[in-house]
Amino acid sequence: MGRGDLSDQEWARLEPHLPTNVGRGGRWKSHRRVINGILFRQRTGIPWRDIPARFGKWKTVHDRHRRWSGDGTWEKILRAVQADADAAGRIDWSMVSVDSTSCRAHQHAAGARAEVPRIPGRAGQPVEHRADEALGRSRGGLTCKIHLAGEGGRRPLAFLITPGQWGDAPQMIPTLERIRVPRTSGYRPRTRPDHVGGDKAYSSRQNRRYLRRRQIKHTIPERMDQRANRQRRGSAGGRPTGFDKAIYKRRNEVERTFNALKCFRAVATRFDKRAYVFHGTVTVASLRLWLRS
Repeated sequence: MGRGDLSDQEWARLEPHLPTNVGRGGRWKSHRRVINGILFRQRTGIPWRDIPARFGKWKTVHDRHRRWSGDGTWEKILRAVQADADAAGRIDWSMVSVDSTSCRAHQHAAGARAEVPRIPGRAGQPVEHRADEALGRSRGGLTCKIHLAGEGGRRPLAFLITPGQWGDAPQMIPTLERIRVPRTSGYRPRTRPDHVGGDKAYSSRQNRRYLRRRQIKHTIPERMDQRANRQRRGSAGGRPTGFDKAIYKRRNEVERTFNALKCFRAVATRFDKRAYVFHGTVTVASLRLWLRS
């Protein structure tokens, strides 16, 4: 086992959730070696063609990552690992924090063709395909943004990839609605945390109304302009929003989650042209954080 490869304990937790058939009676081979190659590329950010020969053919490693990113296999594996953690009581539902981080896109990430991409060996478009490829141009150049909901144990529960110039507040609801942890008992997946925390960027009437409707407690500070507008309207402006400073301090958990994710160079800097492939890259990094815990 090389540095950064899956340990025997991590492999024992991952192996039961891996697909076994390819179609037409075939079977996948060398799962562990290929996944270690994918993790090596995630950690170092090198081009796929420069993957060391000990992981096998670089095209095999690249195509498997691309295929599993397109057909949602990485997402299914991540949810299966989360389900195991939830069954063992290792998910902290008491506090889920939402935040976003910008990822600078490398120049090689630009220039994807306009047509809808196809998954190797599969029909139909990828699950996470976006027409804008989740790339936006700002004063700093091409960027994309990861909107993330992290649990108290500093591991990602769900995330969303958007262009870098998109605001945070409109993406809170779509990010929270992606939380879907299956239950091994067969009941409905768990989608509702006990408490949600966020910074001022997520302060909006729509977000607070959504959280109240789902009976989710929240700690989100009110922006100064919103407070002034409410006070100017008097009693018609409604009551002040509740805010607990002690609970708000736990928002650093999602910041530490981003710090762990960006230890993977392929996440900190986007090299993938297609949004669905980068979504798979972030999913693999999230999966590794769950396996390590």
